[in-house]
Amino acid sequence: MNKVILMGRLTRDPEVRYFQGENTTAVARYTLAVDRRFKHDGEATADFINCVAFGRAAEFAERYFRQGIRIVITGRIQTGSYTSRDGVKVYTTDIVVEEQEFAESKAANDRNSGSSRTSSDAGDGFMNIPDGIDEELPFS
Repeated sequence: MNKVILMGRLTRDPEVRYFQGENTTAVARYTLAVDRRFKHDGEATADFINCVAFGRAAEFAERYFRQGIRIVITGRIQTGSYTSRDGVKVYTTDIVVEEQEFAESKAANDRNSGSSRTSSDAGDGFMNIPDGIDEELPFS
């Protein structure tokens, strides 16, 4: 079984590209900083894990994910290789995202990133759902 569950913070905004073909497909790439449970020489360490999402998951990441937010993903490990322009074989390991979700409220994320809260925040710990994403919600 090839199943991965990770929780971490985005190191940068997702990079999204759209590939043309029979159907236009979005591909999002982002890196998660996942804290290690044990400290090295008294300092916290993290692993930086490359993730790739396709289709609607990629579009969701483009729309809502920003550097610093904490997310949880499930997916599978995919390895590969290619030859660089210098003729060196490069090995890759990515997590192919199957599910992704927020791991904290918007208010908690704003506090962690040092942002100030806006007057539209209700302070109830729930995120406001933007207009126009009804088709993405699992319920109606």
